[in-house]
Amino acid sequence: MFSKHISPTIGASFFTCNISVEDSRVKLQVWDTAGQERFRSMAPMYYRNANAALLVFDISSAASFAAIKGWVKELQSNVPEPMVVSVVGNKCDLAECRAVPRAEAAQYAASIGAQYAETSALHDQGIDQVFLSTATSLLKMSTSNGAIRSYDSADGDSDRVPTGSPTEETATHTGKVELPAWSIDSVAHGELQKSMCC
Repeated sequence: MFSKHISPTIGASFFTCNISVEDSRVKLQVWDTAGQERFRSMAPMYYRNANAALLVFDISSAASFAAIKGWVKELQSNVPEPMVVSVVGNKCDLAECRAVPRAEAAQYAASIGAQYAETSALHDQGIDQVFLSTATSLLKMSTSNGAIRSYDSADGDSDRVPTGSPTEETATHTGKVELPAWSIDSVAHGELQKSMCC
């Protein structure tokens, strides 16, 4: 849920979410990386070997939309195919301030083979659908060609990432339970697990 007391991401933050898709549970381990130029050099260590990317821009800022085009190039040169990509226009509650036409953003997403969605973090609108769509696409990708890159936790606990000792230089923020791994190689990006319930 949106909180006005949360500041923008500095460096990166990490969280996990489990999403039920058909008879499987897809565990998304998500790195939220800062989009500001000053943190750009840190980003590759967080998205290397990722299975999916959500490229989020502010619909009321043409500059933020232009910036995702640079991130697409960055991903294409650093992350092997296949990859699930979604372009997400956030702040759709600010329709009167829209600087990026929906059709333009959707057309760009289609041109790079990405899905397109609009969300409002303020009103908690469309966010669940973006993650469900990503999880569904990852599951389809896994079952069609087994191309999911998965990494096991070093401590064997599939519900958390091994803890590390981040320093101030890492500029990492974490959620309530999850702590970032010091070695990015131990972070799974889209681990698939069969559901144990009926």
